[in-house]
Amino acid sequence: MQVARIKLTSTNYKVLDDVCKQIKDIALKLGVRVSGPVPLPTKKLKIHVRRSPCGDGSMTFDRYELRIHKRLIEVDANERVLRRIMRLQLPSDVHIEMEIVSK
Repeated sequence: MQVARIKLTSTNYKVLDDVCKQIKDIALKLGVRVSGPVPLPTKKLKIHVRRSPCGDGSMTFDRYELRIHKRLIEVDANERVLRRIMRLQLPSDVHIEMEIVSK
């Protein structure tokens, strides 16, 4: 039995959840078994930057953080379902990876 493992990543979790809902709705409409979306650990990228470009003044820093959210969905590898998923209009900040795994 083959399963399509879909991994979605984005910096905006609301858009990511909407795309997951669309994929799940497609699978349920066509009567295919689906599991997920499983939230994977969020990756936090932190950057500390000194405010003053020269060395003068006090030691003050700005802190920036970028969070990368991930979701995992498994769908039975049905050709009709995969074609419909590949035709989805995805927002520019959502990245998708698909792989077929045999279970």
